Amino acid sequence: MPIDPPYLRIAAELRRRIASGELAPGDRVPSTRRITREWGVAMATATKALAVLSQEGLVRAVPGVGTVVAQPDRAEGFGRPTPTPGLSRDRVVRAAIALADAEGLGALSMRRVATEFGTSTMALYRHVPSKGELVRLMSEAVFSGGPSGPAPTNWRARLTREIRWLWTQYERHPWLARAMAGLTRPHASPHAMSYTERVLAIVRELGLTPYATIYTHLALLSYTQGVTMAVELESQARQDTGMTADEWLAAGEARMDAVRLTADYPVLSTFFGEAEFDLELGSLFEFGLERMLDGIESLVERERER
Repeated sequence: MPIDPPYLRIAAELRRRIASGELAPGDRVPSTRRITREWGVAMATATKALAVLSQEGLVRAVPGVGTVVAQPDRAEGFGRPTPTPGLSRDRVVRAAIALADAEGLGALSMRRVATEFGTSTMALYRHVPSKGELVRLMSEAVFSGGPSGPAPTNWRARLTREIRWLWTQYERHPWLARAMAGLTRPHASPHAMSYTERVLAIVRELGLTPYATIYTHLALLSYTQGVTMAVELESQARQDTGMTADEWLAAGEARMDAVRLTADYPVLSTFFGEAEFDLELGSLFEFGLERMLDGIESLVERERER
């Protein structure tokens, strides 16, 4: 499980005290100075922790008093929350996935998900402790399962099936690539690790070194994530412009022609004049995947010749 930054852990503990009633509406919450002493952190970290709670509407600053727990009428009933009927971790995760699918990861917040249920943000924290954990649970839900049907016997076909399965998950949930993009800081998530285990099992049979085996997996993963980032960008661009990719190209066709017809881009102009290019991302993904598999095959052959 990914480790939250210190200020988020402090905010989570203070949030718990508010939810349990240990800190009631109107009570002073620990000051930044007290937080630095109690948790052994810097003043800036303590300030960030209180800022998180303030943004959530759980606390407010009172001149001459300090930071206090917000009254229920100022914090949407956050002071002493009661469980929302039918609300569960699974429902929260499914609602968050639907929201991120429709509007992107940037639109996701605990408060926004709470709005979907017509409840308070604090009610969600009874099921999911933080946004970071919510995103991890969302990724886990998407990564559950795997390719269906009998596995091919050929290593290249089996590896292709796994990578295409991953692409399908990313294509359905474009936010997932960004959520899982930390190659140097992997998440301890069982379902995502199951995918990694399947790929490594295939690559290990090729007789590569452990180094080459791990890097082959990471190269394929990062390639798939990279193309998927373009899917997310296209989704955002469509929301921002209100146009599909084809409509956007058509709108700028006259300007593009004016640029291409100059003598500054002789090679590019030749290609546009001789071929009709398909900029569909699925086609681009398939082309690149085949070239990467060609490279892996060449690597295996070189290793066998040694």
